[in-house]
Order: sequence, then structure tokens, then C-alpha cells
Amino acid sequence: MYVLKKIFQMRDKTHQDEDKPFLEHLEDLRVVITRIVLTLVIAMAFCFIFRNELMEIIRRPVEQVWKISQNDKIPQGPVKLDLATWEMAKKAASDTSSFSPSQREHYYNLLDSDGEKNLKFHTESVLYYRAAIGMENTNSKGAEFINGLPDVSPELKEQLLALIKEENRPDAAVDAKGKLVLMQALNPTEGFMLSIKLSLFAGIVISFPLLLLFTLQFILPGLKNNEKRVLWPALLVGFGLFIGGVLFSYFFVLPKVLDFFYNYSQDMGVTNEWRIGYYISFATQFTLIFGLGFELPVVVMTMVRLGILNYEIMRNTRAYAILAIVVIAAIITPTPDAFTLLLLAGPMVILYEICIWLAFFYKRKQREKELTEAEELRKKLLTAPPMTASYDSEDDEYDHDDDDPGFFEHNEGEGDEEDNGTYIFDDDDLDSDPDYLDNAAEEDFREHDGSNAEDRDKNQP
Repeated sequence: MYVLKKIFQMRDKTHQDEDKPFLEHLEDLRVVITRIVLTLVIAMAFCFIFRNELMEIIRRPVEQVWKISQNDKIPQGPVKLDLATWEMAKKAASDTSSFSPSQREHYYNLLDSDGEKNLKFHTESVLYYRAAIGMENTNSKGAEFINGLPDVSPELKEQLLALIKEENRPDAAVDAKGKLVLMQALNPTEGFMLSIKLSLFAGIVISFPLLLLFTLQFILPGLKNNEKRVLWPALLVGFGLFIGGVLFSYFFVLPKVLDFFYNYSQDMGVTNEWRIGYYISFATQFTLIFGLGFELPVVVMTMVRLGILNYEIMRNTRAYAILAIVVIAAIITPTPDAFTLLLLAGPMVILYEICIWLAFFYKRKQREKELTEAEELRKKLLTAPPMTASYDSEDDEYDHDDDDPGFFEHNEGEGDEEDNGTYIFDDDDLDSDPDYLDNAAEEDFREHDGSNAEDRDKNQP
């Protein structure tokens, strides 16, 4: 309720000639909320049609994390190896585990007929690598196991030693990518609810200009025509900042954060099998927070426009504002690490510094406008026509124009009375009040002499 009262006071400042009661403010708020809800429902229904494409988009950062982390772990051994070939070799090792040698040859010929991928070589390396990793985790004798393998070529041994190095060790599980990228839904309705959540998230993004317009129309009602024309560029700037924050989070911040947690879990020996519901909630919340965080200039400049903030206040309280930004960023970020906090707080501080300069230019523009208006008023006063009434020194009276609205015409006989020192009263007044003459004389004496009758009686000896 306190926040609503502050917002309603801000609305009253925009049109001070009209003071609305509290209930009318609530009615305006109801209309705005209805518009926002209807806009979100329509946008969400439109985005629901492309739910499969949205799912692919939201999974892209996880797939990117997988590729980056695994590519860094693929060693540069004697035989060239890439991530796609390694994934194919892991699958081939599982599929041909019960095949005879002739059956394996048939399998390899179908998948790698030209032999460019060296699928047979890498499949054998996967089999020995899994055994070496298991032995390394048990008694740290993985390298000894590889060096003592009989009937293995030196080239294969060198490849296995490169794979088993502690800084490398790519994932040997066949379904590791599927469990991370495709994830799992542990609830029968989770897939449908995720589609709704993704559609809502996409609906907020594409309808953000209208949402911002409705919000500004509620906070800044009664705008003039020139102010309405300025409002549309402000909406474009606000939408650009929001999209910039979402894209900055999606392409730069989110992959780095996911990569940090993925590698951190692996270093602790924890398998990364993320649940799809938790991941989508995390990713959508993360990107929306950055998008809204980049709206700081819109909020600050709106407060400057309403007179709540100005250049002097923002300049003198810069240190407190930066501290507040860091605290707010620490609260709204969905991760507890300092790296994500700095990635959000850093751009917000830069945007706040830009707002200080914008407030400075806004103040200078207002000052120039006030000086221009004062100069125009002075010129109008200098060029104003003279008064129509003129003073005649000979007759000691003003000559008035008949059309002058300040000229009052006297009735016949009015203003021609002579003061001869006598009072003329109506006989009816004397009959109704015998003391009428004494009271009238005393009142007349007070008006001319300015003294009080009681004070005069006290001063007599």
C-alpha cells in the first residue's frame, strides 16, 4: 500500500491541476493491469505455436557449454580426434560390445567406409580408456595399466595416455550429452507446463514495448501532444535496452555461468544430469533479470522527469547509488557467485553513469528554455501598448475613454454633495431609535478622528 501511495503521488505531480482521489487511482490501476494481462495472453498464445523452436533456442546455451567443455578435454594425440568422432566412437563401443570381429568390421565399413574418421581405432581407444579411468579412480594405476597392455600398438598407447591425463579426461558415458542437453522430465505434466512457461517468457519479450507503454501511461498520465511525441522514442530506447540485456545474458553471461557450474560439479566428481524444468526456470529468470536490469536508464530518467531526482542529487550520491546497485544485483541474481554479480552490476553502474550525464543535459536544456521564456516575456512587456487613461494637470483629474472598462459612470446627483457640518437624517430612523443621533455622531467622529471614544474619556481630567 505504501508503494501504491508513492506511485499515486508521482501521478499527481504530472497534472497538478487535477487531484484524483485514491479510488480513482485504483480504477486506473485496474485498467492498466487488465491491458497488460490481455496483451500477455495474446502474445503467449502466439508464441505457443512455436514452442518446439523455443525449446531448441533455450537448449542452445547448454549444448554450447557441452561442446566447449568437451572440446577443451579432447587431447592432441598421434591420431586426430574431434568431439563428433569421439561421440560416434563411444556409441560404436557400446553397440558392438557383443559383436564378433567380423561383425565389427561390417559395422565400421558402413559408418566409416573411407576410413577418414579412424572409427575402428577410436572405438578401441574408448574401450581401453573406460577401463583405465575405472582403474585410475580405484587405485590410481591407470597409466600403469595402459603401459602394460599386451597386443596394443604404441600409437594407441600414446593416444590413451593423452586421454587419461588429469587435465583432459573427456566424458566416456554414451548418454552424457543426452542427459545434459535433452535433460529429463520427471513429471507427466512437466512438458506441457514448460511449454506454457516458455511461451510466457517469449510473450514478455515480444510484447515488452506495449507493456512499457501501458506502464508509462499509468505513471505519467495527462501528457501533452509534444510529450506524447517524445514518448515513442523513449519506448524504442527502453525496448532496445531490454533486448540488449536479454541478448547480453543469453549469448555471453548464461553460457559462462553454466560452464562454471558444469566444470565445478565435474571437479567434485558429481555427474551433471540437469532437470529440464529447473534449467528452463533458471535460464528464463536469468535472462529476464538482465533485461529488466538494463531498464535502469528508463527508470532513472522518468524520476528525473517527475522531479524526484536531478543532476545534483545523482552526482552527490553516486557512491550510495553504486552500493545500492550492487546490493540489488546480489539479491536479484539467481546464482550466488560473485562472477555473475559483477556481470550484472557492472553494466548497471555504467548505465547509471550515463544517466547522470543525461540528467545534466536535461537540466541545461530546461535552464535554456527558462531563459528563453524570460527573454520573450521581457520583450512583450517592452513592446506592450500604453494605458488608455491620461492625466490632465490643469484640471487635476483623469480623462477616461468611454470604452474603458475601468471607468465608472456616476448617477445623477451622485458625488455633488457638500459637507456643511450638518447631518441630515430620516425621520423614521429617529422614531425607531432615540439615541440614533448620538450613535451616528460618535461613529462619524471615530472615522474622521481615528481615536476611540473610551480612550478619550479616560484621558479627560
